[in-house]
Amino acid sequence: MFYGEYEHTLDVKNRLIIPARFRDAVEESCIEKFYITRGLDECLFMFADSEWKLQENKFKTMSFTKREVRKFRRLFFSGASEAVPDKQWRILVPDYLKQYAGLNKDIMIIGVSNRIEIWAKDKWKNFYKTSKENYEDIAENLLDV
Repeated sequence: MFYGEYEHTLDVKNRLIIPARFRDAVEESCIEKFYITRGLDECLFMFADSEWKLQENKFKTMSFTKREVRKFRRLFFSGASEAVPDKQWRILVPDYLKQYAGLNKDIMIIGVSNRIEIWAKDKWKNFYKTSKENYEDIAENLLDV
């Protein structure tokens, strides 16, 4: 559903604009709201409402008696913020999520199929630089193509 990487900026009110390519997917899928939360690798995850519910259901099947499950659920769900795009396709990024991901003005918006990731531009460039060298090894270990 969401693919590609796009350089954008946060405005002075901590809003980002959803990339034009993503808007088509949003309209085709009749997405009205998103959930933004703490992601992994120091980025933010942004899920469409329907995908958020799928993720939530996955967590419901995990035992809350396991310490690591409790910790992750607390951090993941306590960080969640509902986000509804305005008429200019802007979404507000709350301060606590902006701080978590180290976002400043320059950001990267990354399509990762079922979710969108929001990265500080410098962190994305570093992640990409260090990960692209292992791309083929990762594929060999994960994929059976």
